[in-house]
Amino acid sequence: MAERIPKIVVVGPVFVDMAVKCQSIPTPGRTVEGSSFAYYPMGAGVVRPIQAALCGCEVSVIARVGDDCFGQLVKKNLSQYNINTDLIYTSNAISTGTVITLVDPMGENSICACAGANRTIGRDEIEYAAAEQLIATSDVCLVCGQLPQEAIVSAIRTAQVHKRRVVLDVCLPNHGRNATVGLNWPMEFFNADVLIVRFADFTCASELGAGGIAELKSVGTELVAKGANCIIMTLGWRGALVADRQGGRHIPGIDMEVVDNSGAVDAFCGALAACCGARDSVDAAVRFAVAAEALTRSRFGVQDALPKKEEIITLLQRQPD
Repeated sequence: MAERIPKIVVVGPVFVDMAVKCQSIPTPGRTVEGSSFAYYPMGAGVVRPIQAALCGCEVSVIARVGDDCFGQLVKKNLSQYNINTDLIYTSNAISTGTVITLVDPMGENSICACAGANRTIGRDEIEYAAAEQLIATSDVCLVCGQLPQEAIVSAIRTAQVHKRRVVLDVCLPNHGRNATVGLNWPMEFFNADVLIVRFADFTCASELGAGGIAELKSVGTELVAKGANCIIMTLGWRGALVADRQGGRHIPGIDMEVVDNSGAVDAFCGALAACCGARDSVDAAVRFAVAAEALTRSRFGVQDALPKKEEIITLLQRQPD
């Protein structure tokens, strides 16, 4: 990663996760006693900008929160990492996005997520003069595909007008050979400089079974044929697949103990955007992101697990050529 200070704008959802540890997850009509309670900001609009900031970037966030204590908590949390929160808008009469997690002693959990103010972000927030100026002066606009489509399209168009690089994270329902059948993405999605593609039917390449990697390569090739510039598919501890006009290639993973997967994908996306902002090559950016993801998986927690740039570089230097 080059020794310059990239400017990254992250457009993504923010949540506050409220986690309760309990002896068992209650069935309908039953109440159980909890043993501990914790709450902390999370979501792509929180974890990814923090990872980019830890990689030495100047980071700003465009998002929406509710007019409540959780919205203030999100802003305060990001400000601790010197992240610009001026364009985290406040929605009246609607709550900040929340996630309620019940965890039993075996680590099994039940989750209820409420998008809250994340549902209300749209064109107005992106095309607001201050937001457009922020994107226009950035190196990379990192956009999360979990937002309303109107906001995603507006962010991509704004970045393209000002010739800024766009990294877009999207999710497909499955990784099979029919994964792109009936795909109805707006054409702006294919105009992104980098598409980070995840799949809803697995969390790690070890779950794919025989022929799974070949199917993923096929999906990447099809997306490039449909007009995508560069496809990157995360494979967990197996690394990542890259597909572009030069073909498909596998960037190997880094063998480390897996402790917690919670912040892994966000670490990958934030670190990748940081490298793209520093104008590194795609393959170099993916290697850096794979190392960030591996370090995050080897630690407990989400924000506390995110690595600094120096840690990522040290891990990469230890890898065989």
